[in-house]
Order: sequence, then C-alpha cells, then structure tokens
Amino acid sequence: MTDSKDASITLPSPSTAMDILVGTIEQIKFARDYTLQLLDSTPLEHWFTIPDGLPTNIAWQVGHLTVSQYGLLMFRIRGRQPSDLDLIPGKFRKAYGRSSVPSPDGSAQPTPDELLERFDRVFVDALGELDSVDSDTLLEPVDMPYAGYPIKLGAIMFCPLHEHIHAGQIGLLRRALGLEPVR
Repeated sequence: MTDSKDASITLPSPSTAMDILVGTIEQIKFARDYTLQLLDSTPLEHWFTIPDGLPTNIAWQVGHLTVSQYGLLMFRIRGRQPSDLDLIPGKFRKAYGRSSVPSPDGSAQPTPDELLERFDRVFVDALGELDSVDSDTLLEPVDMPYAGYPIKLGAIMFCPLHEHIHAGQIGLLRRALGLEPVR
C-alpha cells in the first residue's frame, strides 16, 4: 500500500480514468456473478451456520458485501443521499460493517431472501451511479481503502477485489459446511 501523500504515484489522465472505470465496472460485474454462483449453490438453511473453527457465516458475508459496496461505490463517490437511509439503514450498517461480529442467530437478522434483495438493490443502484460519474469526480482524493490510486477511482477499483476476497471466504464456508466446490 502506498500512502495517499506519496508523490511517486502518477494519477491517470481524465480520459484514462474513464477507460479504467469501464474495465473496473466489468470486473465488478464478474465478481458479482461469481459470488452469486456460490450463493445459488448454498442452501439457505446454512446461511447462519458458523462452522467450527471459522469466525463467520454466509449471512454476514452477504450483508458485509452489501454495506461495503454501498460505501465504496455510492457513499464515497457522491456522499450520503436521503434515500440511502432506506437502502442501508444504520442498524444494517452496524450489523454488517467492518467491525461487526457475525451472529448465528437468524431470528435477529434479515432472512437470506431479504439479504439477497438488498444485496441486489445496492448492486443495481451502484452501477447506476457509476454510469453517470464524470472524470473530475473520479480524480478526487480519497482515504483508504482504495486500490492503485488514492482517488475515488481507486475506491471503485478496490470494490471487485474486496468482493473476490469475500467470495473466497464464502467458498471456504461452503467447504466447511460439507458442500462441493462450485469451480
């Protein structure tokens, strides 16, 4: 990781930033397709199970990816909007944010279907936001986490990397639950 004040980083030109954005959007879609393959192959009754020796479950992974995708692709790019409180309420953010602790108690959480519905809504809304982002916005500075560049484009570039990290955790959870690998 390079400090955001590191002068050795050459930022992309506005047109290059837009080109990188196009490729990154395709990576975001690819990461989501892979995550959905894993989730579609995981029975809903396993979503709240925390396998022995592991600190997480499928429900938390989906909730966390939802919160983080909102944060990386919406909040960090255009700020909080009034409608965001319905999309990602504070209670949801606290349950699935970076410092949260997964719970095996499904009765105190959204159902798998509710988690998937919010997961999809954030994905669709975030891609809609990215369709209208301009190069000036992409080049604005941002704090960690980001990938490649300490600018908003870097936050967007981190999104598919982050989803793949959690897809790997979902894959590991599936194996610990006794399920066959998807790939």
